[in-house]
Amino acid sequence: MAKVKKPVRRVKMPVRKNDSVLVRAGKDRGKRGRVLQVLADKNRVVVEGVNMIKRHTRPNPQKNIKGGIVEREAPIHASNVMLLDPDSNEPTRTGSRTLPDGRRVRISRKSGAVVDK
Repeated sequence: MAKVKKPVRRVKMPVRKNDSVLVRAGKDRGKRGRVLQVLADKNRVVVEGVNMIKRHTRPNPQKNIKGGIVEREAPIHASNVMLLDPDSNEPTRTGSRTLPDGRRVRISRKSGAVVDK
């Protein structure tokens, strides 16, 4: 009998790609890094230098891949990271505001600074 995949409840992602974040929970608690990838369907993010795993890879000359043990980042749950305030470099929650030119931007709840570029 085939396994039925449960639909994952999509939640609004607190962070986006290239955001600076602080890891709030887990083995890498307290580390800061940049978001490399957002996996919205699984509610996970890949953060630079956080949750490092060792992957044993086979050499593949066609794809120019050397074999051996490769260390890379694994995804962590989005609830375990928190966005850093661009001004104070402290963890903060986010809100949104519409600028006079009509753009919607994320703002820091701590300082009120605009997070988006």
